Amino acid sequence: MVDPDTLRTRFARALEGARAPGAGPDPAPYADNLLARWQEPQRRYHTLAHLTAVLDHIDVLEKYAAAPDVVRLAAWFHDAVYLPDRSENEERSARLAERALPEAGVPADRTAEVARLIRLTVGHDPADDDRDGQVLCDADLAILASPPSVYAAYTAAVREEYHFVHSDAFRAGRAAILRQLLDLPRLFRTPHGQAEWEATARYNLRSELEMLSL
Repeated sequence: MVDPDTLRTRFARALEGARAPGAGPDPAPYADNLLARWQEPQRRYHTLAHLTAVLDHIDVLEKYAAAPDVVRLAAWFHDAVYLPDRSENEERSARLAERALPEAGVPADRTAEVARLIRLTVGHDPADDDRDGQVLCDADLAILASPPSVYAAYTAAVREEYHFVHSDAFRAGRAAILRQLLDLPRLFRTPHGQAEWEATARYNLRSELEMLSL
């Protein structure tokens, strides 16, 4: 069960960690705006549960990040704008962060880094020296390494988000995404992700792709 009050506290801590001590307004209105976005009715997978999971995985990977609280803010904003029938969600989410974070007291360089990280989630292919990008992308993709029942629930939720797409078109589009991911030399870039998630995620992706081909 996702607790919005706990999430508000987590947002406030990340924001305080990314801005100068005592700088900026009360974090609560910004947290409430984001929480409302993550609870919009068109969402089935990209919900507060997904946000919480990404934040939890960032906590696991924190030691690999250069600026963990900046990565956490990127997680909060990375799907803050999400309309399944639109293709520019990441860009619109990045622009939302670019508007909101300076007002909330986050310095320009850290705001720019949050926006860069959000845009990186389009392809989930961070550079070898991009520590923060690796942490965010690994945390976002960690669902792929879930146990079978959790992975099945994830794929069902994704299908529900795209309920308006004809079955044949959805299968073709989903298969293309799976192949794109499988073609990456590594799905996960952090040492933890490579050791703990890579093999299971590739197994899940290949299994789903086989199911789509039936």
